[in-house]
Amino acid sequence: MTVSVLSISATEPEPDRIDRAAGVLRAGGVVLFPTDTLYGIAVDPRQEDAVRRLFEVKGRVEAAAIPLVAATVEQADAAGVLGPREQTLARAFWPGPLTVVVPARPGLAPAVLAGGRTVAVRVPAHRVARALAASLGFCVTATSANRSGQPPVAHPAELDADLCARADLILDAGATPGIAPSTIVELTQAGPRLVRPGAIAWDRVLESLQ
Repeated sequence: MTVSVLSISATEPEPDRIDRAAGVLRAGGVVLFPTDTLYGIAVDPRQEDAVRRLFEVKGRVEAAAIPLVAATVEQADAAGVLGPREQTLARAFWPGPLTVVVPARPGLAPAVLAGGRTVAVRVPAHRVARALAASLGFCVTATSANRSGQPPVAHPAELDADLCARADLILDAGATPGIAPSTIVELTQAGPRLVRPGAIAWDRVLESLQ
């Protein structure tokens, strides 16, 4: 199978191309797309069959939860409950590469949560990623666009051929910044917890909460 590739502007995404990609997601399809860190894999996280396809495309074990990206803080809150402290982090770092783990709201496919009750979500600093979520009308998944065990990809030319063959559409906006993945944090009753180090230093996160 030959995957469809759509070239798209990273700074002024063409609405018709974004809408086409969102249509693929509504139909249960898989879209490879750019974020402010690396390329990601998007499906509609409310569709269980689509999420299963994501696991198959990536070769990922279903015990691993899937992060989401949103177009706005409000859209992020529609997927997971952003409390006052999470809202503080959102004001400090969104749009940007900080992911927060929050209680999931109803409606997400169980496989997205990997049997848990929380979801990881952020608003990225990339217009294509935000436009895709806006057009869908809901957050999209954003796990890195690589087969499990392989390095993440910053440029579409580096995408794994097998991964591409299993996807339905690639939004090619050229190179992404190629920085570290997003920092993932969780604000627990015991205090802030660093789930995964990444593009935003942990010290900056702690400072923003003071």
